[in-house]
Amino acid sequence: MRTCALLQVLVTVFGLFLVICDAFPSNEVYALNTFKEAIYEDPLLVLSNWNALDSDPCDWARIFCSLAQDHVIKINISGASLKGFLSPNLHLLSSLQELILHGNVLIGTIPKEIGLLKKLKFLDLGANQLTGPIPPELGNLSNIMKINLQSNGLTGKLPAELGNLKYLEELRVDRNKLQGIVPANNGSDFTSGVHGMYSSGASPTGFCRSSQLKVADFSFNFLIGSIPKCLVYLPKSSFQGNCLQHKDPKQRSAALCGGTSPPTYHASTVSSNKHRPVEEPKHQASSKPTWLLALEVVTGVMVGSLFIVALVTGLQKFKNKSSIIPWKKSGSEKDHMTIYVDTGMLKDVVKYSRQELEVACEDFSNIIGSSPDSVVYKGTMKGGPEIAVISLCVKEEHWTAYLELYFQKEVAELARINHENAGKLIGYCRESSPFTRMLVFEYASNGTLYEHLHYGEGCQLSWTRRMKIVIGIAKGLTYFHSELDPPFTISELNSNSVYLTEDFSPKLVDFESWKSIISRSEKNSGAISCEGAICVLPNSLESRHLDVQGNIYAFGVLLLEIISGRPPYCKDKGCLVDWAKEFLEVPEVLSYVVDPELKHFKEEDLKVICEVINLCIHPSTSRRTSMKDLCAILESNIDTSITAELKASSLAWAELALSS
Repeated sequence: MRTCALLQVLVTVFGLFLVICDAFPSNEVYALNTFKEAIYEDPLLVLSNWNALDSDPCDWARIFCSLAQDHVIKINISGASLKGFLSPNLHLLSSLQELILHGNVLIGTIPKEIGLLKKLKFLDLGANQLTGPIPPELGNLSNIMKINLQSNGLTGKLPAELGNLKYLEELRVDRNKLQGIVPANNGSDFTSGVHGMYSSGASPTGFCRSSQLKVADFSFNFLIGSIPKCLVYLPKSSFQGNCLQHKDPKQRSAALCGGTSPPTYHASTVSSNKHRPVEEPKHQASSKPTWLLALEVVTGVMVGSLFIVALVTGLQKFKNKSSIIPWKKSGSEKDHMTIYVDTGMLKDVVKYSRQELEVACEDFSNIIGSSPDSVVYKGTMKGGPEIAVISLCVKEEHWTAYLELYFQKEVAELARINHENAGKLIGYCRESSPFTRMLVFEYASNGTLYEHLHYGEGCQLSWTRRMKIVIGIAKGLTYFHSELDPPFTISELNSNSVYLTEDFSPKLVDFESWKSIISRSEKNSGAISCEGAICVLPNSLESRHLDVQGNIYAFGVLLLEIISGRPPYCKDKGCLVDWAKEFLEVPEVLSYVVDPELKHFKEEDLKVICEVINLCIHPSTSRRTSMKDLCAILESNIDTSITAELKASSLAWAELALSS
């Protein structure tokens, strides 16, 4: 009996020991539950299986644990449209190595407690709506290698403490509202951020200490001073869109920089005040002779009278030409006449003021894209929809009457588009002070297809979802080519010109149309003719440049990109089409082109897609099938219904939950 009793005690103690060893740290479970509580909207139900009563979170969605299943080492919830705040209790995840929350709708500030995560290597909070300053405590992340805080609303100065991160290789803080200098100096009284120099003999501080830093992006903030010498190895684009004293990178205008003037400005103001004669002008003014004052008064009256006469005459002419406004030309000898621009073509398009768009786009700081020709801002109209505003990067002195004609023609062209798979133009902005030419589109909240294919989570784009996107793009292009009269084509059709809505429906947007405006104007400026007071485009230039065959070829490349997950060109594989040709020609190896991120795909669909790709990229343009026929092939042979998805994969229920 004693032996049995002793054996029972040993078994009980051993069992308790196993329970204690296997128990997951309760503080980490608590940290994850408080994270979920701070999220007030989860439209994709990513956190639906996060059970507060479950003591082991290793099976929760987007949570990754160590091999021993005793600690959380990674959280990756990107592109999930989570709305809420960041819980400061995340610091309780003491073994966390990766915190990736890119592309959500997180608001509020970055908790300083994140700086306590000593094992953290990757921190990605980019493309959210976080505000407030960057906590200096992030300088305590002793093992961090990558920090991404881009595309938020962060304010304040860049913490010099980030220079303490000896393993930091990549830092992205672009597209925020950061001010002050780039902290990088030698510890002397004069910072390299302002003066671009530092003396020898002193130890560097700030980013001059970051010996491992390979990639850094400070663009599109409100930083002042100069580019530090120790960071000149970075590309110039890393500093553009600021208020820096540098001629090479494109900087913001003085009007946009506002109160963020560099210190040297104040210094010059102070020095000029030292020598300013204060009393002398008053003395000179009072000593003017009476006859000179009388002459000035008479001259002023005459000039004022002439101005009033000219104004009345101008108003009468304007009444006679209700939709014709004068365009003032430059003062060159060859171009001294006044050209009139007909605005009647824009009478049915909503015109927004610059002030309206400035407020909607948060002082034009919410930048979601840029190119040498244009900048794209995201905004929200008061009581209205979210918008994408594309602004042309052309100086007023370079804006000709020909460009104005093309601009108005382009607005009228885009305004006639009305299709569920096309981005809708809802208005434009056209002002002279300050000079502004902008287009206003409806905004697709899920970003670009390119972002999802190459930066997002693989599970976000299941095979069926990709097929729906393919068919949506085909429908949009069919509408452009066959249903519009005259037809319409996308200037540069690629995955960056496809925006996705919240339910992943594709929207084709021609943000690159500005390039065609400029190129056509430069080539044909001498072909504009004037009939009376109105300048008109000759018949050969009335329509937009149409490249239907180019769109069809680009559609084939886009299909390859969607099913393979590879970019159109990469250094390793070269051109995507060249890489894929050897597989497209042999049916037995078609599966090699499929994105390895995909858990499953339908072979029948793949054969149809590859057939369409071959029709699109045929070397002979005459052998390429029209978009109308290509769309019919896709719609009739690819089943994107729910039942087809359920039959295709045992994981379908989970993917359906994500898409619901």
